[in-house]
Amino acid sequence: MLRYSITFLIIAIIAAILGFGGIAGAAAGIAQILFVLFLILFVVSLIFGRRRAV
Repeated sequence: MLRYSITFLIIAIIAAILGFGGIAGAAAGIAQILFVLFLILFVVSLIFGRRRAV
């Protein structure tokens, strides 16, 4: 999921450089949503992973 977030971020940067504002904004929004989702799932996996070890 982090890989998809970085991919959309790169697409947004390239689109912004080439002047495609709408595509850049959409790709940046998708990258932001995927990154937040990644962080949430990462924290949840850390919490549940520690519970099983104890």
